[in-house]
Amino acid sequence: MRRFISRQLLTAFLAVSGLLAACSGTPTYNPTTFPYQIDQAKLDAHPIKTVVIAHVNVGIPSRNYLDKEAPRIDAKVASYLKENGFKVLPQREFEQHWNAAVRAFGNPVDPTSGKINRKTFSLIMYQVRDEMVKTTKLDAFVFTDLVELEVSFSGGLKHVARWDGVTRTPTLQGPGDGVSEDFDWNMLAAVASLQVTIFNTDLQLVFSSRGGIDATDAIDSRSSKGRYIRRRSILENDSYVQEGIRLAFYPFIKTQDWPGKP
Repeated sequence: MRRFISRQLLTAFLAVSGLLAACSGTPTYNPTTFPYQIDQAKLDAHPIKTVVIAHVNVGIPSRNYLDKEAPRIDAKVASYLKENGFKVLPQREFEQHWNAAVRAFGNPVDPTSGKINRKTFSLIMYQVRDEMVKTTKLDAFVFTDLVELEVSFSGGLKHVARWDGVTRTPTLQGPGDGVSEDFDWNMLAAVASLQVTIFNTDLQLVFSSRGGIDATDAIDSRSSKGRYIRRRSILENDSYVQEGIRLAFYPFIKTQDWPGKP
């Protein structure tokens, strides 16, 4: 007979794991922190004070269910930047100039494959840059791509997944009351990260990094075999979103709780 770990017992294990992690000191080193790129010389020569957050990705388009959350995440990014002394121009200014450039050069994203025509993308960005610097004191463009990865939750009692600087525990979804004891914890689950890319007004890359947010898959408690399914609510945990933002902007914006090595 198949045995199950009850929902209550799994929840207790996860709560204890979180408590132990919190008691072990802050921040706790996480070897999965993303290897950021920063051009400090360019930033020192031309400090960034005024930015605009792009409504499009610099990479391939996000999954539809992530793209729906992008405006909410961008609003939190804007708040974080403002809290740290940056002026954030209205996103609609970038969007208006982008749409005008798309009419001139065409859409850089192939709607069927999702691939990006980099030449067209560059032409659009140069036109957007030219128009925005005429009327604003813009210093940089900030791209905030929501990307999806796959990781596994480790074995043992903790059952945690680590990626891009965060440590997360799995969630259950469905009416079932537990997880099978022989659930395959090596199965890959979908998780989301925030990828931040910053270009100055010469359209030179000055910073890029990534911060983990949360799993977009949950354990299907209805399944006797054990599987992952898409979560009904995506990226709804505000503290997880805020953590991902801090990680994605480090060290462009310094923070005390960065879990990487000094």
